[in-house]
Amino acid sequence: MIHPEGVNWVMCKISLNDWQSAVVEPESAIEKIKPGMSIFLGTGVAEPRTMVRHLMTSNAKNLEDLELIQLVSVGDAVSLHTLQSQNFRLKTFFHGWVADEAIAEGRVDLIPSRFVKIPQLIDSLLRPIDVAIIQITPPNEAGFCSLGIAVDVAREALEQASIRIGEINTLIPRTFGDTFVQAAEFDYLVRATDPPIYFDRWDIDDTWYEVAKHVAALIEDGSCLAFSIGPLYEALAKRLEGKRHLGIHSPIFTDPLMDLMIGGAATNRRKEINRGKALTSYAIGTRNLMAWLDNNPLVEFQRISRVFNPLAIGSNPGFVTVVAARKVDLYGRVGLYIGKGNVAAGPAEVMDFLSGAELSDGGRSIFALTGRDPAGDPNILLSIADLPNQFNAIESVGAVVTEYGIAFLEGRTLRERAQALIDIAHPDDRAALVKSAKDKKILYRDQIFLAGSARLYPIDIAAVQTIKDDLEVRYRAIRPSDEEGMRHLFYRFSDEAVYARYFHSVSSMPHAKMQEYVNVDWNQVVSIVGLIGEEGQGRIIAEARFIRIPASPYAELVFVVDEKYQRQGIASFLYQMMIRLAKERGLKGFTAEILFSNLGIMKVFRKGDLPVKAHLESGVYHLEIPFDR
Repeated sequence: MIHPEGVNWVMCKISLNDWQSAVVEPESAIEKIKPGMSIFLGTGVAEPRTMVRHLMTSNAKNLEDLELIQLVSVGDAVSLHTLQSQNFRLKTFFHGWVADEAIAEGRVDLIPSRFVKIPQLIDSLLRPIDVAIIQITPPNEAGFCSLGIAVDVAREALEQASIRIGEINTLIPRTFGDTFVQAAEFDYLVRATDPPIYFDRWDIDDTWYEVAKHVAALIEDGSCLAFSIGPLYEALAKRLEGKRHLGIHSPIFTDPLMDLMIGGAATNRRKEINRGKALTSYAIGTRNLMAWLDNNPLVEFQRISRVFNPLAIGSNPGFVTVVAARKVDLYGRVGLYIGKGNVAAGPAEVMDFLSGAELSDGGRSIFALTGRDPAGDPNILLSIADLPNQFNAIESVGAVVTEYGIAFLEGRTLRERAQALIDIAHPDDRAALVKSAKDKKILYRDQIFLAGSARLYPIDIAAVQTIKDDLEVRYRAIRPSDEEGMRHLFYRFSDEAVYARYFHSVSSMPHAKMQEYVNVDWNQVVSIVGLIGEEGQGRIIAEARFIRIPASPYAELVFVVDEKYQRQGIASFLYQMMIRLAKERGLKGFTAEILFSNLGIMKVFRKGDLPVKAHLESGVYHLEIPFDR
């Protein structure tokens, strides 16, 4: 008998020591279900497996024309075999994991929705719920059960349902947050005889470690993170071990996030929401994770109306959402994983967290993938127009990362995006991408591509220098996608600076000239650029290169430094970098030609550790700088 306020007074005194006496057999609860009812099932790994199994195998006459509603299906509810029954129709808000095939075959109905809006749909009765079957922990001494590892919309479902069934599982963790519910709120308690759903940790290889290295470079101390599951996140957690005061506001809490908290990298002390605690709505992982979460007050489980709320997400400074991509095209469209490669990263779910990152002060979105898939096929394509599970909001794709580097897309034209993405594609795929992009008029018809240089790009060249006012200058090898940045540097030079660099007046630097400069033959040339500003929003302020002299062990050395940043040690820093790189490549020294009036660069050479032989002719110093003293 249900009290008008929703309390089952028969169960009011149920607690830790006597809950087993109130348990009924699954069939006793099932017989109360009527034809045509809508049944809400607990989500993901919190699926009430025992009740689901009995529902699917029961021959009860009352189980007809039933609607099953589940947010995310990773267990037994979605099975092409069990769903062949005409008694059930599953409706889900997510088409990942095993639901993809069932949806494609028309056995499961998909309800497209942003996750943050699902509670509103349930509250508004647009998705009415008659029966709620929820997995819970045994009650404590006060008679309170925990929702365990999935909160999502369980409370909304319980509030609306007229029949509430709690499946007590002694193996799930008692978690904190908005998880506690009185045993008295249930009409029936059923004992779970099936174990929870566990996920093994993902294997990771060197390629994923390289991808994760570049992703980690974009994550600063104090950042707040959103993770999902897969090899990317396993590798990324290891790359983040040296970070400090990371925060966690993630749809799913996983083993890698546990590692970050245990290791001290994630303290959650700089978050604005639930400071000092990780915030999530689901947990997916190993037995070790579940044991660690049990009675752990440092992780709070909240409803998806809070966890997926972009305003709540964006209130955390430096929020970074990291999304595992399956494919990316040259327009910046992203193909997300399908089937068992995808648990909770569909376009709608991604959009909630990307919106939060856009609202966050210093927030960013990162899409990461390997250059090729396990079958050896390219992951960066001309177009993914025919690919399922697309994320098409290209304006929200901030950065794309592969093992070959980072492509920053925000604020770039379609042509610049394409060039940046080609730069991080697998080297053997770049020539075909350039050709296809030229055919589709995404790139200029005269776009240069040096096929032999793609594999030789020195990704290992990286350095950081701190100059006046604690400004950081980042150094790396030049890329074809630096064309616009180098053009802007050229046009910031005065006429005198241009003359000092080129020995004659140069009034313009069109695409045809500059693309020749940034497309480097790494067998003959090494070129380094210096950038300031945030990753992805910085600008080039310096460049140095040496060019091998044919039939000589020497190379010609040239520098350019933005006039605003001269006399701050940048040229000297670059000079030392170039010496080291030249020695590593077997060169014996440099030559250089310097205008008589260019005293600054002469001072750089004189202050170096190497002897400088100078010969003045027609106002130009001809320098020889041998590495051997």
